[in-house]
Amino acid sequence: MKALGEHEVWFLTGSQDLYGEETLRQVAEDSQRMAKALDESSAIPVRIVYRPTVKSAESILAACLEANAAEKCVGVIAWMHTFSPARMWIAGLSVLAKPLLHLHTQFNRDLPWAEIDMNFMNLNQSAHGDREFGFIETRMGIARKTVAGHWQDPYVVDRIAAWARAACGWSESRRLKVARFGDNMRQVAVTEGDKVEAQMRLGVAVNGYGIGALTDAIEKVADSEVEALMKTYQTSYELAAELAVGAARHDELRAAARIEAGLRSFLTAGGFGAFTDTFEDLVGMPQLPGLAVQRLMADGYGFGAEGDWKTATMVRLVKVMTAGLPGGTSFMEDYTYHLDPKGPVVLGAHMLEVCPSIAASKPRIEVHQLSIGGKPDPVRLVFDARPGPAVVATLIDLGDRFRIIANEIEIVPSDPLPKLPVARAVWKPKPDLRTAAEAWLVGGGAHHTVLTQAVGIEPLTDLAEMAGVELLVIDDKTTVPAFKKEIRWNQAYYRLARGL
Repeated sequence: MKALGEHEVWFLTGSQDLYGEETLRQVAEDSQRMAKALDESSAIPVRIVYRPTVKSAESILAACLEANAAEKCVGVIAWMHTFSPARMWIAGLSVLAKPLLHLHTQFNRDLPWAEIDMNFMNLNQSAHGDREFGFIETRMGIARKTVAGHWQDPYVVDRIAAWARAACGWSESRRLKVARFGDNMRQVAVTEGDKVEAQMRLGVAVNGYGIGALTDAIEKVADSEVEALMKTYQTSYELAAELAVGAARHDELRAAARIEAGLRSFLTAGGFGAFTDTFEDLVGMPQLPGLAVQRLMADGYGFGAEGDWKTATMVRLVKVMTAGLPGGTSFMEDYTYHLDPKGPVVLGAHMLEVCPSIAASKPRIEVHQLSIGGKPDPVRLVFDARPGPAVVATLIDLGDRFRIIANEIEIVPSDPLPKLPVARAVWKPKPDLRTAAEAWLVGGGAHHTVLTQAVGIEPLTDLAEMAGVELLVIDDKTTVPAFKKEIRWNQAYYRLARGL
C-alpha cells in the first residue's frame, strides 16, 4: 500500500522515429519494466505510471498537457532511452506545469562488451540522449531535479522518492486552505506576511475568521461526541488523576474535548488543512486550545500559534510529504538555551501546542496554569521528544520573496524537567549551537518552526525548487562567513529573477 498512493508520477520516455519499429518496441518494453519496478518499490510513496513513448513534438506537447490536466498526477519523470532531438521538447516543456525529474539512467546496468554492435548503440544511448535533453532544459531555464545512476540502484530510488514526496507537498500547497481564528499576535513582526503573494507563489489560501465562528461550532457539539473523545483520551494517553471521572478537574477535560470536536468539525466542513489561533483572541472560549491542537496535528493538520499562517502551512506540507515514514512532525519554537561549554543545547517547546507524533513515550494529559490569555487553565499533552536526527525549518516573508531556512539537528535526551508542564524537545544544532544560531539570525529565521524527524533536507530542497522559493541550509559544513556570502548571492539572484 503506497503511503501517498492517491497521487501519481508519470514516467515519460523520449525517443524518435529514426530507429525503426523494432527499436521502438524494445524502448517501450524496457520503459514499462522500469516504470513497473519503480511503482513496486516500497521506498517510493506514489504510483509510478508508465506513459507511451513520445517521439514527436506533437506527442510530447499532448503528454505534457495531459499531465497538467490529470488531477492525480503530481509530477513527471522524463528519460531519454535513445537520442530524442530536443527541439521536439520545446513546446511541451514550455507548458508543463507539473514538477519535472530528469532521470539520467539506462536500461542495462552493465555493457555486454563482446556483443556490442551499432544496433545496441542506437538503442542504448541514454548518455547521448539525456545530454541533449539536459541542454534544452537549461537553455529554457526549466526548473527540475536531475538524478543520475542506474534505476535499480537504491540511491537513485531514494532520490526519486524524496522528489516524489516534495511533489506531493507542492500539490498540497497549490490547494491548501488555512483558517486563521483571530489575527497575528500584536506587535510581532515575523509572523506577518503577504497572503496575496503567498497564494500567487505557493497556492495556499489564507482566510481569517472571528473567534465567534469557532465558538458557534463548539456550542453545536453533541454530548455523544464529547463522550466518544473522553473514551479515546483514556485509552490513548495517561491521564492525570485530577482529570479522571468524578475528580476535581474532570470538567476541564470535557471542555477540551468539546473544543476539539468543534474545531475539527469547522475545519472539516471548510476543507481546511491547516489553522492558527492566538491567545489574544479567546472571547467565548472556555480555554486556549491545547489538547485539541496537538491531536489535530497528529492527524495531519498544520498549525501555527499566534496567527502564524506561514508555519501552519509548512507543518501541513511536511506532514503530507512524510506520510508513511517513521518519525513525527510538529509545530515547534526555539524557547531557551543550555549554554554549558561541555554540551550546549536548545530547549524547544511552546505554551501548549507540540504534536505527539514526536513523543518518545505515551503522552500524559495534564492541566496547568497558563499565565497569558486570561482564561481557565488549559488541558495539554506533556511528553519528551524522541531522540534522533531531525530538521527544524521555517518559512519567512522578506517582502520581495519567501525564504525557507532549515537546520539539521540531533534531538537528545534531556535532564528531568519535573516542573515544565508542556511537551518539549531538546536538541543539538549542526554544526554547533553558536554557528547555527548566528546563521539562523543572519538569515532572519523565525522563532516558530516545523520540526520533523521523518525526512532530511533533500525533500525540502526539492520543494523549494518547485516553488521557486529560496532555501538556506544550516548543516555540519556551515560557516557563518560562507553563509553570509550565500545570502548576498541569493539576494542578487532572486531580485534579478523577478524581472523589472
